[in-house]
Amino acid sequence: MKIREAYELAIRTGMSADPRPQDEVQKVLDDAKEAYDKLPDDRKDLFDGERFWNPYADSRFSWGSDEFGDMEAERFMWGVDIGPAEVILADRLREKGEPVDAIVAHHPIGTARTCFPEVMWMQTDMYGEAGVPINVAEGLMRTRMDEVLRGVMGSNYNQGVDAARLLGIPLFNVHSPADNMVQRYMTEMFERAQPRTLGDIIDTLYTEPEFREAARYNSPPKIMVGSKGSRCGKVVCKMTGGTSGPKEIYEKFAQAGVGTVVGMHFPESHIEEAKKNNVNIVISGHMSSDSLGINLICDVWERHGIDVLPCSGFMRYSRN
Repeated sequence: MKIREAYELAIRTGMSADPRPQDEVQKVLDDAKEAYDKLPDDRKDLFDGERFWNPYADSRFSWGSDEFGDMEAERFMWGVDIGPAEVILADRLREKGEPVDAIVAHHPIGTARTCFPEVMWMQTDMYGEAGVPINVAEGLMRTRMDEVLRGVMGSNYNQGVDAARLLGIPLFNVHSPADNMVQRYMTEMFERAQPRTLGDIIDTLYTEPEFREAARYNSPPKIMVGSKGSRCGKVVCKMTGGTSGPKEIYEKFAQAGVGTVVGMHFPESHIEEAKKNNVNIVISGHMSSDSLGINLICDVWERHGIDVLPCSGFMRYSRN
């Protein structure tokens, strides 16, 4: 399998686990085509062509596709966060005889960095599935998306990409597709387990190797709102959708009958709103949850003969 083909396979794999209805995913692609058609001719060459087939603005092949995309993919180095230091690490590993065909980031970098808040819109369908009226979910999400967008507009988005370009190492990132995988996996896991209490949720998480490994590094799953004996009620997983949504959603969750939200991480403002509305909060863990989603992508690559060298917070566990 070629490097570019492996990247495209990762995106398609994540699309298969997208929490939205397929027609909503297709609408993202259709809207991109419409936006392109409306551009003046002197701006069309600036348009991001990946938008025609890739519905995730937070996942892009930021450098090396044209130069190295047709090379055979045998081994990638994947980290949760990739910057110049990790790029130099990959180059150093190459010098020592360790094969690294491309670097893979999880969190958005380069072409995916400043536009990643666009993927937050998928949370509206997730909230709708949980029982929140879609008009309410969309109204709350617009304000939060604008806030996040303002926060990333000034970022040095190409710092790591420039390092990869100078050292001649292809670099791409896979964010929402991997998060979609852990979203589906954990939702189905809790549907099977049918936890009664928050303690049961913690016990269920400990059946997965990523959460056990994180606990060894003093980062175990934690109950942030509620107690071990608190009954779960309806459990909702929030693992995908870019980043944290609007804090006002907890009032709407309570009204929709949601008892517990399990997520990778939560801002303090979300914890306070959940307490006010008696919605339980369980933090599964950021690196551990990201690792689970990444592993599910890596398992697909593994079946095509591609090995993955973990770094920068990623813990590799194969389920093949």
